[in-house]
Amino acid sequence: MTQKYFVKLTESEQNRLQELINSRNASKSIKKRANILLMSDMSAGNPAKQAEIAKRCGVSVVTVYHTLRDFACNGLTYTLTYKRKKTTNPPIVTSEMQARIIALACSEPPKGFARWTVRMLTEKIIELGILEKVSRETVRQTLKKQNLSLI
Repeated sequence: MTQKYFVKLTESEQNRLQELINSRNASKSIKKRANILLMSDMSAGNPAKQAEIAKRCGVSVVTVYHTLRDFACNGLTYTLTYKRKKTTNPPIVTSEMQARIIALACSEPPKGFARWTVRMLTEKIIELGILEKVSRETVRQTLKKQNLSLI
């Protein structure tokens, strides 16, 4: 794999990485990223190949590549922080809706039936306007959370 991203660290960045590696509070993955950056630093001489760095740090070549890319594109701070995924979708069923669904499931089933089925509940939820549209799986999971079994 040809090296696409190159790392040139300033002296202050090198010192920061050394402190991070010696720190007891930093996680293993952050310490590995710091090691990767120090081993790939061109200002210290000719850096090792990505495969060799990966072997020394105990990570994959892809991890080395992504670490170097993050540093080259976004800087040191971005590279040394966790990337947390943000959930953008709010829950479909709120607690109020959940309470109404459970109350409906615990009520008397329609005439001619001994108990509610998930399919009948789904149709009734839409009919009553609790939810505009809902899948049977959503209804099933809502009931399962409360240990309510229809089968």
